[in-house]
Amino acid sequence: MELILWRHADAEDGDPDRLRELTPLGHKQAAHLADWLNVRLPEHCRILVSPATRTQQTADKLERDYDVAEAVGPGADPHAVLQAAHWPHAQGAVLVVGHQPTLGRLASKLLFGRAHDIDFPRGAVWWFEQRDPHDDTTLCLKAVMTPDMTLK
Repeated sequence: MELILWRHADAEDGDPDRLRELTPLGHKQAAHLADWLNVRLPEHCRILVSPATRTQQTADKLERDYDVAEAVGPGADPHAVLQAAHWPHAQGAVLVVGHQPTLGRLASKLLFGRAHDIDFPRGAVWWFEQRDPHDDTTLCLKAVMTPDMTLK
C-alpha cells in the first residue's frame, strides 16, 4: 500500500476556519504539486480530502474524483486518518489531502512510531509505501516534495 500525504497549499487567514480559501500563491502551489503528482499517482488512487474549502481547492487541481472525509478534517487525530485510509491493508494507493499538525504527527508516527509535532510545509507531499502490511520494517519514505521544489 502507498499512502500519500498532501498538506493544503497556502491559504488566507480568517474565520470560519473551514471556509478559508487558497491565496493566489496557494493556487499556484497546488497546481504545480498536482502536475507532479498526476504523472506519478496510479490511475485508481483513492483520494480522501478534508471538508475544508482550502483542501478541496488544493485537490481540485488534480482534476480527479475524491471523497470528502471528516476523518481527515482540521484537528483530525492521526489514528483516525490511518483508519480512514485503511492503512496499511488497503490495496493500491491512498492520497490524503489534509492539515497541519495532523499530517506532521502522522508522518512522525509512521517514521518513528510516535506522533510528535514535525514541520509539514504548506503544499508539501510526503509519499510512504508499506511493502508488507504485516511487517513494519518494510515501510519506505519514497518521496518528499515541496512547492518550492516545483515552482520556477
